[in-house]
Amino acid sequence: MQQRELGKSGLKVPAMGLGCMTMTAIYGPSDDDRSIATIHRAIELGANFIDTADVYGQGSNEELVGRALADRRDKAILATKFGNLRLPDGKSGVNGRPEYVMEACEKNLKRLGTDVIDLYYLHRVDPDTPIEDTVGAMSRLVEQGKVRYLGLSEAGAQTIRRAQATHPIAALQSEFSLWTRDLEAEILPTCRELGIGLVPYSPLGRGFLTATIRSFDDLAEKDRRKDMPRYQDGNREENLRLLPTLEEVAGKHGCTPAQMALAWILAQGNDIVPIPGTKRPERVEENLGALDVTLDDGDLAKLNATFPPGAAQGTRYPAGGMKRVGL
Repeated sequence: MQQRELGKSGLKVPAMGLGCMTMTAIYGPSDDDRSIATIHRAIELGANFIDTADVYGQGSNEELVGRALADRRDKAILATKFGNLRLPDGKSGVNGRPEYVMEACEKNLKRLGTDVIDLYYLHRVDPDTPIEDTVGAMSRLVEQGKVRYLGLSEAGAQTIRRAQATHPIAALQSEFSLWTRDLEAEILPTCRELGIGLVPYSPLGRGFLTATIRSFDDLAEKDRRKDMPRYQDGNREENLRLLPTLEEVAGKHGCTPAQMALAWILAQGNDIVPIPGTKRPERVEENLGALDVTLDDGDLAKLNATFPPGAAQGTRYPAGGMKRVGL
């Protein structure tokens, strides 16, 4: 397995990891046994950078990952997140207060069945708490040996700078793919200036870039993607027009559209480590095949021309979710 260092942090991880969010019933029904087999297969193949969060399934996703790693914790590089909340009224919130940082981490550790988290992210920036206070509390977890490295998720450039001035940040986890390229203008250059790695989530456009989702009928009944603007009628049809180029370039290389979309991300820099999510072992195998795909300048030019920043129609989250990115 190819290894990459997250920025200048010293944290070395496989060139591709595994996102575990979909193992909870978000994109259709879940199957714990199959999900655990997926985690085990990823570790067997060297994709042992395993990512979860406390808000996924209200903690059940971390518990699942903990069960999967119970007899092989030493073989995994484990990342989780805190700060996003699901409130009793069904609404969502963010909490980055120092006292909550300490409380949340204790719960993370218990659910995961471990005494240390390798990479601990603030899932969303709390606009009501100075980032220095949140990261300062996170740094105390490093001092206590409960966390090894710190990360941020969906933070804006100025917040990243302020956080880095408080304690070294190893990675920024944010959405990045052929159809979500807004990081390239300011945030990715900031990360590179500061020596911070990028861990893209949803690198397959929440499945859209697999070229297998053509209508709502291709999604499960309670699939969260049905609420996302890019999948809505009108936007979906426009976004489908982007796929033939992806399929063409994939065909040239004898790979799937998903592998091509991941190969494009991998070609954007050795400080970038995508974590495509899946709950099927065979999809782990397919995704890792992207590591064997080498794009030439013509391939990159063709993809970049079809998928320039802003090409996708519709925002990537509904309005409420968009308010919490880039802070």
